[in-house]
Amino acid sequence: MSRISVRGFAVASATAVTTVGAVVGVASGDPQSSSDNNFEAAAADTTLLAEIPAGQHAQVATASLAQQADVQAAAVDEAAKKNAEEAARIQAASDAKAKKEAADKKAADEKAAKEKAEKAEKEAKERQEQGEVASRSASRDASSFEPQTSYTVAEVKAIARQIVPAGQFQCFSTIVNHESTWNYKAVNPSSGAYGLVQSNPGSKMASVAPDWRTNPATQIQWGLNYMNERYGSPCGAWDFWQDNRWY
Repeated sequence: MSRISVRGFAVASATAVTTVGAVVGVASGDPQSSSDNNFEAAAADTTLLAEIPAGQHAQVATASLAQQADVQAAAVDEAAKKNAEEAARIQAASDAKAKKEAADKKAADEKAAKEKAEKAEKEAKERQEQGEVASRSASRDASSFEPQTSYTVAEVKAIARQIVPAGQFQCFSTIVNHESTWNYKAVNPSSGAYGLVQSNPGSKMASVAPDWRTNPATQIQWGLNYMNERYGSPCGAWDFWQDNRWY
């Protein structure tokens, strides 16, 4: 135990002793004793634990420990308060960061969705333009071909090359090959789809000519019109077919 830490309690004890002495001096009619006691009281302000009577050491020590406990408790409370404030600050910063990240993600998702929609719109427009160009660049119309009683695959392909624009022919040919293997009388037993491009129902091709059952030129013309109108071009239709296995 330090001497400084119990100074207040030592002074209090010495003062109490001095006060008792003063009372005794006055009672005995000894003014000198009272004066001496006052001097001792003043001197007690600087009294240290070593000068306190041995009988009062335990009392002073107990009081000092209580004082130290109060100081330590106050320090613990202050530390706990600072810790709580720091924890609140960290939590607030974490919440703000999470909120910002969520806002950034939402903005990024909206931007991606917008870009995707713009890309799809651009591609659709390009397909439409390609289809218009393809239609304008077709060399012959189905009605310009004399009907025959039958056609070979080579003859059907030759007709298609004259109706379908050169830049779109490979895509058109690939679709027809998958749908009917160039058989203009092909019938799907499940759906009833008919012809080179497997129109379902086949009667749709009557919009070009009534001979759709037997004239591959009519079927090719209808198929080209369909691909241009729905997908922008035969190549647009082929892109869709690859993703979905139908068009």
